Parts: sequence; C-alpha cells; structure tokens
Amino acid sequence: MRLLLIEDSPRLQESLSAGFSRAGYSIDVVGDGTRGLAFAKREHYDAIILDLMLPGMDGLDLLRELREGGSDAHVLILTARHSVEERVLGLRRGADDYLTKPFSFDELLARVEALVRRRYQSKDPCLNVAGLVIDSARKSVSSDGTDLRFTNREFRILEYLACRSGQVVTRVEIEDHIYNESNLPESNTVESAISTIRRKLREAGSVAEHRLQTRHGLGYCLEERST
Repeated sequence: MRLLLIEDSPRLQESLSAGFSRAGYSIDVVGDGTRGLAFAKREHYDAIILDLMLPGMDGLDLLRELREGGSDAHVLILTARHSVEERVLGLRRGADDYLTKPFSFDELLARVEALVRRRYQSKDPCLNVAGLVIDSARKSVSSDGTDLRFTNREFRILEYLACRSGQVVTRVEIEDHIYNESNLPESNTVESAISTIRRKLREAGSVAEHRLQTRHGLGYCLEERST
C-alpha cells in the first residue's frame, strides 16, 4: 500500500520512512506543505500522514484545499498541537484521525492500517479471499491452516489484489500502490512478483493459484472462484 508523509523534520522523515518500509509500505516523503499538496493531488495514496506546522503551507490549509478539491484521501494528522480545541479543529477540517507527538510508532502503524482497511471498506484485519486468509496485522498469509511465506513486497501485492478481489488491477495501479517515487520498478518487476506468488501458491497446493488470473493486455485479478 502507498503512503504520503508530509513532515518537515529530517529525523522523523528518516525514522518513519524506515519504519513503514520495514512494514511493507511504499512511502513518499515531502518536507513542505506546498509540495505536499501537489503530491496529494497528483497521486492516489492509501493514507496521508500530515504534520501541521509546515513551511510553505500550513497543514490545516493544505487539508482544507484537499477537501475543497473533492479529495477523499484518508488523512492522519501527526502534530505537536495537542489541545482539545486543535484536535477538534483538525477533525472538523476533514482529517480522519489525529495523533499527537510524541507518539509510539506501533500506535501510528496501527492507526494507518485501520485507515487503509477503511479505504477498502473492511474493518476486519483478516481478508478471506480465494481460499486464502490474509492478515494485514500479522502480515501473514495462510491456506487451509498452512502458513505461506512471502516477502514484504509479495505480501503487499497479494494484499492489494485481495482488497480489490474480483476486479482487474493493472500493472500501473500495482506499481503506484507498492512502489514509491524513489524506488520505481523495472518494467517486468510486477510480472516477476506475480509469477513468484503463483509458484509459492502452487507449491503449497493452494486453490488460489488458479484464482490469481492474468487478463492479458489488462492486468491481474484475484477471483473468489475460478472462471
């Protein structure tokens, strides 16, 4: 899944980027409000983490412009502004969640995971699709009670296809949600990852191998049942 972090502290940029990358997220990092607004308008993110005290444009002004422009991106405000009045204002300006500094990274990660689930209209961290149980909290996949091993990148691709089960997802959409601006993939990276996922499903004897379909010239689809 793809995140946008709008934060001007180099220390937080580095630590949060590393933390979310370890958790398997693709994350773009911007250090000022003006560029942050441009990124948020240009790309489709599963969640945006927004500081309020930013150079160029204040975070609340950025949020207001996003909402006035019709954006439905899920936004978590991460800020040192901690008064009740400021939290209320942030939520009323259109934020989906509000977390004050200092904070626990585990709590931030859990809140972001909840926002991503909400984006795909699911409150359960476990997705049951095509004979697979995909647990976004544990970052695990099982089939008929057997745990399957995937890399973080493979897991995120499979999770994204499961979130959009029954829909054809293009290679470009997968790249947009899995990779970031500074880590763009080679032209065959997604195809190679899908092939590896299929192989692991086949070796585990999972019926999902036959339900992870390639629609030639269109993209990929994880079907509940084989067609």
